[in-house]
Amino acid sequence: MIDLILACFIGIFCGAVTGLIPGIHVNTVGAFIFASSNFLLNFYSPESICVFLISMSISHALLEFIPSMFLGVPEEGTVLSVLPGHQMLLQGRGKEAIRLVALGGFGSVMVVIILLPVFMMVLPPLYGLLKPYIWIMLIIVVIVMIIRLSRDKMAMAWSSLIFILSGIMGWTLLNSSLPTSVSFLCMFTGLFGVSTMLYSLSQNSFLPKQDHYHRLTINTDVIRGIFAGGIAGSILGFLPGLGPAQGSMIAQELSGGSDTENQREGFLVAMSGVNVSDALFSLMAIFLIGNPRSGIAVYVNHLLNGVNFPHLLVFIFASITAVSVALILCLKLGDAAGKNLEKVDYNKLTWYVIIFMSFLVALFSFIEQANVLMVVLVYITSISLGLLPHYLDLNKSHLMGVLIVPAIVVYAGL
Repeated sequence: MIDLILACFIGIFCGAVTGLIPGIHVNTVGAFIFASSNFLLNFYSPESICVFLISMSISHALLEFIPSMFLGVPEEGTVLSVLPGHQMLLQGRGKEAIRLVALGGFGSVMVVIILLPVFMMVLPPLYGLLKPYIWIMLIIVVIVMIIRLSRDKMAMAWSSLIFILSGIMGWTLLNSSLPTSVSFLCMFTGLFGVSTMLYSLSQNSFLPKQDHYHRLTINTDVIRGIFAGGIAGSILGFLPGLGPAQGSMIAQELSGGSDTENQREGFLVAMSGVNVSDALFSLMAIFLIGNPRSGIAVYVNHLLNGVNFPHLLVFIFASITAVSVALILCLKLGDAAGKNLEKVDYNKLTWYVIIFMSFLVALFSFIEQANVLMVVLVYITSISLGLLPHYLDLNKSHLMGVLIVPAIVVYAGL
């Protein structure tokens, strides 16, 4: 028992580190741990290693909101193309935004755990019935997403093109000789990380002075956002290929909220809830439908050779501990970021992060002995494609075609 508790807290700490450093994905660390598992199993039990991975993924999912909110902040004229967290930062409400994120992540995990008995009764038979039609469901979600997030027919056409292009890139890379870990690192760093920060540099971005007195009000919109985030995160864990962007849209429908001024708080809570609850439910999916839905879940499934009910109980207690500690870390570290980033040169910091993220791509490419020319080509292509939504004033969630299109192809049996 002591070794499980120790593994849990070490995982929380590592998840905090990976979450606060842009460009490091939790699956990258998980892949390193899994690759070292033959050595680690000489000293630790499979359950301890799995608890470490689970705690790290939960902590990472909550704390990664801090750098994503404080880096890549746009100027006020382009604020409609970015996330509600950035919008609140521009209003000096960063401290309040951090509290909404922490509340959404914590609350959504509790919702998923409370609903577990319902999931156990409903999902196994439902998955058996729906599995042949999952690719159709994914296509429907994509079509609805493009229509809902497009302001006119021209925007709809561009959104469709960006979705298709990102999907072609994802399918091509997943079937290439490039290691999967390097492919994902290049694609996601370019599509969602470096491209956003490069655009923010071109728009004279800055971090406005923050109000250090938060005015967090827990109202019906926030409570609906918590439940919507938990349920939407579970749906993501059920359908392959969908990411937090699509989950946020589902949560928006469930909560009745949006990223407009008067409903932004509930929307931000739901977005955080989607991210954290998805990390938990993707692990539960191993037990419920026998199919892991994330990189960490795949590693856990291999280490344990399947998940039984006692394993599930350990996962739940580890998740509760992880999200509780991560909530405190999120509040403290988020407040510290809001205070200290006001004192630094924002553009210079952004350049440092871009250089660091690019260094990580080069480092992991060297470790995996990947083709250098291909890595450079993929990285430049990803950044270029990631810049398009900014200049066309489109939602970047359409870039998730990089995962959805391959999932559609696989489930359709093409």
